Amino acid sequence: MAGLVPAISLRDAPLCPINRDHRDKPGDDKLRMSQITLRPYCAADEDAAIELWRRTWQKHYPHLNFTERVPWWRERWRQELVPVARVVVAEADGALIGFVTVDPETMYLDQIVVATEYWGSDVALTLLNEAKRLSPQGLELLVNKDNVRAIRFYEKHGFKYAGEDKNPVSGKPVNRMAWRAVG
Repeated sequence: MAGLVPAISLRDAPLCPINRDHRDKPGDDKLRMSQITLRPYCAADEDAAIELWRRTWQKHYPHLNFTERVPWWRERWRQELVPVARVVVAEADGALIGFVTVDPETMYLDQIVVATEYWGSDVALTLLNEAKRLSPQGLELLVNKDNVRAIRFYEKHGFKYAGEDKNPVSGKPVNRMAWRAVG
C-alpha cells in the first residue's frame, strides 16, 4: 500500500456520524433490535473496533492468543487500514457490533468483523453490501482456508474462488476470492 495518498487520517476522521439504517426483516429472531446503523468510522471508534477484532478472532481461533497481537493490530489499523481504506462501522443500540474495511482503489476488502453474538444475523451481509456499494466495480479478499464458514458466506453472496495465496503476515495458506458486479 506504500505510495498511496491517505484517504482519511485518524486526526481527520469524521466527528459526526452519517447514518444509514437497515431494518430487521419481520420475524428475524436472530437479530433482536430495531435497526442496524451504518456510519463512517471515527477516530473515537478505534478502541472499540480493535477490541471487537480481538474478541471475534479469539472466538474463531481459541488456540491463538489474540490479546498478545493487539499492539501489532493497532499499528496495522493505524498505518495500513485507516489511511487507505473506507471503514464503515455497524452499530446496534449505540454499541459497535461490526465493521468492514475496503479500499475502492484496489477493490481489496481486508476485514469484515462482526460481534460473535451477531453471527448468523444479517450484520455481515449488511456490511458486505456496503462494501459492494463502496467498490461497485468489484471486490477481492483473502480468506483463511480453514475458515469454512466465511468461505461459504462469500460464495453464497457472489464471490468466486480466484486462486491460492499465502497470508502476508502468517504465511498460512489462504483462498483468494473475488466478486464482480454483473452487467
